Amino acid sequence: MEPILVTGGAGFIGGEFVRRWIAEEGGPVVNLDVLSYAGNPDSLACLAGDPRHLLVVGDIGDAALVRRLLAEHRPRCVVNFAAESHVDRSIDGPAAFVQTNVLGTFRLLEETLRHWKALEGDARDAFRFLHVSTDEVYGSLGPTGAFTETTPYAPNSPYSATKAASDHLVRAYHHTYGLPTLTTNCSNNYGPFQFPEKLVPLMILNCLAGKPLPVYGDGGQVRDWLYVTDHCRAIRAVLRGGRVGEVYNVGGACERTNLEVVREICRIVDRLRPGLPHAPCESLITSVADRPGHDRRYAIDFSKIERELGWRPEETFASGLERTVAWYLANAPWVERVTSGGYRQERLGLSAPAAR
Repeated sequence: MEPILVTGGAGFIGGEFVRRWIAEEGGPVVNLDVLSYAGNPDSLACLAGDPRHLLVVGDIGDAALVRRLLAEHRPRCVVNFAAESHVDRSIDGPAAFVQTNVLGTFRLLEETLRHWKALEGDARDAFRFLHVSTDEVYGSLGPTGAFTETTPYAPNSPYSATKAASDHLVRAYHHTYGLPTLTTNCSNNYGPFQFPEKLVPLMILNCLAGKPLPVYGDGGQVRDWLYVTDHCRAIRAVLRGGRVGEVYNVGGACERTNLEVVREICRIVDRLRPGLPHAPCESLITSVADRPGHDRRYAIDFSKIERELGWRPEETFASGLERTVAWYLANAPWVERVTSGGYRQERLGLSAPAAR
């Protein structure tokens, strides 16, 4: 079976996609990842020694490397997860987000286009470039309504602005050059193997350690939560049957305020880890100043992917969060290893960016 090229496949969502692809599709994966703070080969330990998985350490912005991988392995598709993805980090250091999300995606598109143009016949017709993006490109919603695939872009953070730019580049490479692209825009993901700077794992780990649970502002910001396995099923569905040039929104049908999410995590930790000296964990919740440009509400209308491809989320928020908390409780060594670098569960997104 022809391989696929996955970029960012040692990260949270990309790693889940790679593990599931090899387990359920059976085909080989060439996995290109720069192994930044959030990309960790520990997340792929179950594939150690599996000849179907090749991890290549490198950057999507390295045109020569991407060109060589495409020429050597002749993948039938490229699935692009590679991105700087944390809003707070983008506030502290936007340059890295421009470098990876915009320039990196541009160089990846350039090399993919070069490769695709050289293909012939069925290989050319079947080839796809699938770009994984976020609902944050759409900006902030009012108290009602949901983002659709035609919602105008209105990004409010350096992260979402760079992802919007990458989305536009992908669209342009389809309409200008004919590259067979697909784009997915997802809501907030959660699940096992997520780097602990994101809300759900950070709150789980702080609960266990008895540390404060910082909630921005009044905690009323609303997000639509999507279990990572459901998201990866959606990407596979789009890869199999999505219409070339189209965008598909992927949501979890699980709108919750940030405060509701934190309280539910507290209740699950209290139940699964009884006897913590600081219980109940809700006593650790602390209101902190809101971050700059914090969008108030996101919600995804995923009726298009449901109608066209038959996908809808299988995991409820209750069941998915239970699975997630239980995984972090059972995998303390993984947490210790991935947080042994510069991140120590501190709050990010407070400092002004350095001049560049």
